[in-house]
Amino acid sequence: MTAFARSVAAAAGASRAAGVARATEAAVAGANGATGAAARDLRIVRTVAELRALLAPERRAGRSIGLVPTMGAFHAGHRSLMARARAEHDVVVVSLFVNPAQFAPNEDLSAYPRDEARDAEIAAAEDIDVLFAPPVEEVYPDGFATTVSVGGVGEPLEGAHRPGHFDGVATVVTKLLNMVGPDTAYFGQKDAQQALVIRKLARDLDLPVQIEVCPTVREPDGLALSSRNAYLDDDQRARAVALSRALRAAEVAVAAGERDAAAVEAAARAAMASHDVEPEYLALVDPETLAPVDRIGREVLVALAARVGPARLIDNTLIQTNGRT
Repeated sequence: MTAFARSVAAAAGASRAAGVARATEAAVAGANGATGAAARDLRIVRTVAELRALLAPERRAGRSIGLVPTMGAFHAGHRSLMARARAEHDVVVVSLFVNPAQFAPNEDLSAYPRDEARDAEIAAAEDIDVLFAPPVEEVYPDGFATTVSVGGVGEPLEGAHRPGHFDGVATVVTKLLNMVGPDTAYFGQKDAQQALVIRKLARDLDLPVQIEVCPTVREPDGLALSSRNAYLDDDQRARAVALSRALRAAEVAVAAGERDAAAVEAAARAAMASHDVEPEYLALVDPETLAPVDRIGREVLVALAARVGPARLIDNTLIQTNGRT
């Protein structure tokens, strides 16, 4: 068994041991019934065989299929991806799977928020056709020992601070794309590096899917929506705006004509310090390669991560030298 397979087995076992369980079929059915007559008839699917059987006639009829991969705990950011997929495709599948392979042993797999009945209700309200919510054993059956690893863009930033994280992401996304066979898959810009990793794996492996990256959805005060925001108490929530304030400070510096990356970084760090938050990393990088930049040319990606209380949060902004983001 590979190290990757061992981590999957250990994480799945830890998840079960912690008493983590998805909603019962009865609760899901209740969620469907609570959405009202205008909603589509949401289908809850647990197995790959059932999923493929459900989608095969749609594909034969020439209907387009969109996929929104998620780990659940839906918020307005997820809903924006669902709405985009719904507007562009005949059939929309939302996957709901808390992927143990992308969590390190010391991370928050057991604490990650889960409420499948609520998620099903939201998916139904967004007129989603299929909620694919497989158990761990369906995605990683006994004997599973294959890893998809994306070099280059998967190595810095999150890749350096969370070793093995993107192997888990790339592996599960490859599996989901093969399970669903969508024409388009939708991801959020908040996870900018993840989007680059997924685009590269789709390109390198010749996967017949278009990867669409949709804008980050934020609270009125700028905090990027994240399922992990649920971990924050009131004081931590107030401090968490440090991330978006840092990005805004970088945008203001570039709009004012600053092109030295170190000076822009210093402005962003100062904004975080004013909220008593220390970044785990704060980097100005090329938006395609994620290589560090010294001088800002046409555009630059500012990416950062920080721990606020129990939550590890990430955010980013793409800045153009004309001041636009």
